[in-house]
Amino acid sequence: MIARAEHLAGRCLLAILFAAGALQKALDPAPAQDLLIDAGLPAALAAWLVWPAMAFNAGAAVMLVANIRLRPLARALALYCLATSYLHFIPSDPWQMSILVKNWAIAGGCLILSAGEAGRRPTSSLRERRAPLGGLHRAARRPPNDPR
Repeated sequence: MIARAEHLAGRCLLAILFAAGALQKALDPAPAQDLLIDAGLPAALAAWLVWPAMAFNAGAAVMLVANIRLRPLARALALYCLATSYLHFIPSDPWQMSILVKNWAIAGGCLILSAGEAGRRPTSSLRERRAPLGGLHRAARRPPNDPR
């Protein structure tokens, strides 16, 4: 029960970040466009690219909260965060460098979200393998030629 609540809370916190990014791009696309132009993209392409990025951020936020296609979404978000971190590689600007590192951390969190239950062993299999208190497991007490 707690794990489900933690999972939902984590997804909601990530969703807030992506929803805020979508809102920021929708209300004032100029800063995002400027980053793209500074990276060498033509102004017309930069102005166009902000809108698909805004839509992706908004859609991702909704999908995170709704737990829709979480594994492929989390992988796409990790790739997005890693790719966009390049735009923040401005060593002379400590604020942009902190955003770059934040993007890497979010990408890591998204990859963990994508992995989901893959790294966990079910508790039932642990119980089956555990020896009873005070002795060896039944299979270990059998004589070597016992056919059981």
